[in-house]
Amino acid sequence: MSTRTLSVSQALVEFLANQWTVDRIGAEEYRQRTVPGMFGIFGHGNVAGVGQALKQYQAEDPTVMPYYQGRNEQAQVHQAVGYARHTRRRATFAVSTSIGPGATNMVTGAALATTNRLPALLFPSDQFASRRPDPVLQQLERPDANDITVNDVFRPVSRYFDRVWRPEQLFSALLNGMRVLTDPAETGAVTIALPQDVQAEALEVPEEFLAPREWRIRRPAPEEEDVRAAVAAIRAAERPVVIAGGGVHYAFATEALREFAEATGIPVAYTQAGVGVLDWDHPQCLGAVGSTGSTASNAVVADADLVIGIGTRYEDFTTASRTAFQHPDVRFVNVNVAAFDAYKQGTAVPVVADARKTLVELTKALGGYRVGADLAATVEAEKRRWDATVDAAFGERHLPLPSQNEIIGAVNEAMDERDVVVCAAGSLPGDLHKMWRVKDPYGYHVEYAFSCMGYEIAGGLGVKRAAVAEAERAGAPQDARDVVVMVGDGSYLMMHTELVTAVAEGLKLVVVLIQNHGYASIGALSEQLGSQRFGTKYRYLDGERHSFDDGSTLPIDLATNAESLGVRVLRVEPGEGVIDRLQAAVAEAKAVPEGSGPVLVHVESDPLIDAPSSESWWDVPVTGTATLASTHEAYEVYQQHKSRQRPLLGESRRNA
Repeated sequence: MSTRTLSVSQALVEFLANQWTVDRIGAEEYRQRTVPGMFGIFGHGNVAGVGQALKQYQAEDPTVMPYYQGRNEQAQVHQAVGYARHTRRRATFAVSTSIGPGATNMVTGAALATTNRLPALLFPSDQFASRRPDPVLQQLERPDANDITVNDVFRPVSRYFDRVWRPEQLFSALLNGMRVLTDPAETGAVTIALPQDVQAEALEVPEEFLAPREWRIRRPAPEEEDVRAAVAAIRAAERPVVIAGGGVHYAFATEALREFAEATGIPVAYTQAGVGVLDWDHPQCLGAVGSTGSTASNAVVADADLVIGIGTRYEDFTTASRTAFQHPDVRFVNVNVAAFDAYKQGTAVPVVADARKTLVELTKALGGYRVGADLAATVEAEKRRWDATVDAAFGERHLPLPSQNEIIGAVNEAMDERDVVVCAAGSLPGDLHKMWRVKDPYGYHVEYAFSCMGYEIAGGLGVKRAAVAEAERAGAPQDARDVVVMVGDGSYLMMHTELVTAVAEGLKLVVVLIQNHGYASIGALSEQLGSQRFGTKYRYLDGERHSFDDGSTLPIDLATNAESLGVRVLRVEPGEGVIDRLQAAVAEAKAVPEGSGPVLVHVESDPLIDAPSSESWWDVPVTGTATLASTHEAYEVYQQHKSRQRPLLGESRRNA
């Protein structure tokens, strides 16, 4: 067997450069590098290991493993995740860090990746495997266990975790890591800790290990028995509804879902990750579902006797904390590539299979089936009612500061159908979920599984990288999709430093920064729960009362902050015509040529104007022992909602 003498880091980099994802969707064959590049912030631990290897290959052949410079380790993981989602989990970036805080900065990013079922490849550096200079700078010492390091915190938030204590362990660690990255049922954060001395050690590497290797994405077909059971359940139902999640996108099943909905008349509601599975104005599209949903979806789902979950994990916003499904005999048919999710909600029929293949089979098997006229009329009426509600919200003209509803409508109107909106946390995701009107499966990218403040700009850069790569593969790099990040001032202050990365690389990213001087989302929730917007305003401290609630507004100028980072800024002044000026500013930002760097549009809003009600609920416990009258009143309301909560849903196949 032929071998080459390489350092562990050199072997790692060369191995990753030769990993390829292959996929087949119908007759279309797809092949792409699984890891097209690596992020890294260098310090002791990786500067002489992975850093040396990246520099060596850059000098010899820059295409082997392109290096990208970030400003924050967590943000680098967010970029990898944004890229992975836009490529539909076919590719992601690797991230290398130093030991100690450089490593633990990635933990939130790892949790976000795993919670969203999205691949990210993480290489935190670790203390010396030999322990000769023990302890070292930034090492966590535990008197009870010398083999535990700070990197062990990655175990619960990673889908796969390993540590390469000896050079020869690299082979199995990387092969297992690639297996998880490319498995649609298992994917998430893959964390492989690399002790700093091991990174620089030499080993004999088999040429076979470094040769090009293909990883085929598994797309299992449904079993015949499961298709028959699902068809029987659908035919027996009077008011079926589909809840479509991100799995529809990852299975490239949007066309199959549209054909299924049109053939059967079954209405479709979607989760945050499922936005875009149908055009917003499609006759069978009810829009968003659950706590941040449309009244159309929630009205139909409340009366549904059969819920067909496709590629969804049923988190509590989707189920309105298990108050969404009010039919006494509601049953569930769940289609998911992951058995863990397929069996949720006490499903009568778990179909563990690829969403696209299952929808194709169901459409064939249901030939001639059509929902009743009563359900079809309800869908049409409820959809019309909700569309009118959104039109009214978009048409509000509050002065001098506009509502967030108006801002969303203006940005939506200014964007092209192929553009991508990116968001993650605060009040924006819920409002976007309710009201954003999308006509492209790639047009909506909101991270809401972890709802991580600070994801927006970094994740948006990951999306932009994927959009540029997409355009380059099509031979038209100048036609890359525009990526528009919508972010509130709270999230912006959490993590805006990747704007510097966009400036350095000339990446065109449009950021719409909504300034409302506080945490609007939690402020509204706090008020609803009787806590009077406590701790949610950006105000000077009132020393006498030790309160931040009533002081003067802080003189924060985030537009100038962005300019200081090298970003081009367009300020939208409040007052008459503000919405027209906002639309014009977004259009101006979009007109900037590719390669010109980021543009930030700054607009102020009134945080006290809510979005239209979803006529739904989210379970956030309220204490019953409060002395505050506002909390006592909120507790009474909470108990009313709690009475509608169903602790157990569905029934087993045997009892069906």
